[in-house]
Amino acid sequence: MKLVIFACLVVVVAAAPQDKIVEIISDQRSDSGDGNFNYAFEADNGISVSASGTPGAAGQVNMEGVFRFPLDDGTIAEVRYIADENGFQPQSDLIPKDHPLPAHALQQIRFAEEQRAKGVE
Repeated sequence: MKLVIFACLVVVVAAAPQDKIVEIISDQRSDSGDGNFNYAFEADNGISVSASGTPGAAGQVNMEGVFRFPLDDGTIAEVRYIADENGFQPQSDLIPKDHPLPAHALQQIRFAEEQRAKGVE
């Protein structure tokens, strides 16, 4: 049993990140406790996050924010988002765009709509 515990500890230590420590260069937070909040932080490695929240009509907290992080090529990736009663809605050049539907798929959709209009279920 001691050998198993020792082996687990060795694995945990070996898996620990060996890179430099990332320092937080700014950290701002406010929370009124009623669903209104703001936070923003930035790290020395180029990562930054900010968000604000307000109470929503259905009891949820609506959020709006952005996060940025460096890519391997040195550019900065950015994701902006809204999270509200309509769900999580991210916007970014990183998110793949929908490709156009092929002609046969459009044909099937039109056929299904025609059938529904005729009352076919």
